[in-house]
Amino acid sequence: MQRVAIEFCRQLKARLPDVRFVAPHNIMHPELAAELAVEIVGRRKGILWEQFDFLRYLRRLGNPPAVNLCNTAPLGYRKQLVMVHDLSFRLHPEWFSAKLRALYGFMVPRAARAAAKLLTVSRYSAETLRAEYRLPADSVEVIYPGVSDAFRTAPAVAGPNPYGRFILAVSSLDPRKNFRGLIAAFHAARLPEVKLVIVGAAHSIFRDPQLNELVRENPSLIFTGYLSDTELINLYRHALFFAYPSFFEGFGLPPLEAMACGCPTLVSDTTSLPEVCGDASLYVNPADTDSIRAGLERLYTDPELRKRLITKGFERVRQFDWNEAGRQLTTLVREMAES
Repeated sequence: MQRVAIEFCRQLKARLPDVRFVAPHNIMHPELAAELAVEIVGRRKGILWEQFDFLRYLRRLGNPPAVNLCNTAPLGYRKQLVMVHDLSFRLHPEWFSAKLRALYGFMVPRAARAAAKLLTVSRYSAETLRAEYRLPADSVEVIYPGVSDAFRTAPAVAGPNPYGRFILAVSSLDPRKNFRGLIAAFHAARLPEVKLVIVGAAHSIFRDPQLNELVRENPSLIFTGYLSDTELINLYRHALFFAYPSFFEGFGLPPLEAMACGCPTLVSDTTSLPEVCGDASLYVNPADTDSIRAGLERLYTDPELRKRLITKGFERVRQFDWNEAGRQLTTLVREMAES
């Protein structure tokens, strides 16, 4: 969600010369703030900043159009675009803390109804938003995120391969990503001389005792922790294929990044992933470990399938372009400003 918001902000900065970016005082990424010329506003932080300091700032400027890209927005403001990525907190509350469920449960439907236009990142999410909140069809606009140029323009020569033959998985390590199912399926597949390399916040996974047990049983599992885009691109270039058996995705950016780097992909057959990945992925049922295992075995043993998916992946990723996404968002901002 943050990655998508950052790219949208860069697009707006390039297209709207008078756009302003504002934030509370506790900025986490000073280099990005400098790039966007972020203005510090107010004394609060978090949701209180958004509901009071940011709203007061907008009123002081004469109620200009506002854009909010991360699920919530000031509830007392009509002239704004609000992007809600998905409703996982509502459809799968077991994945979230009670505090976050309560916050999003209160904020998101009210922000959605208050906005001049609600934005989201896939047709799947749009249909879910309309159904869950009983919104008019024309009140939700889909803008597909793009794939960063860093992944599209990978170096012609890959860097050193640190792991030999390996399957790659990339994501935040939370329950919806189904790492437990992936690890269990990898363990059951017993692919000879192949590792499973997982990129993400490695420390989080060890809070799950069942995952701990799976890790101890299979020395071919490698957790890298956080990697830079340059390091990640190199792994995409070397991996046999990319595995993403997620239970739930509002969009699902990592498979497209893998495709852009020439890495074949295995993904879930649920939520937005078939919409996003089209015919460029092998699909599995994330709730069925045997389905994931069979998918891993098939891609491992079928080099021709991997080649076909690489070719289809390059074609598929052309449909997700940040310039087009930026053009669509800018058009909506200008229409709102003129209304």
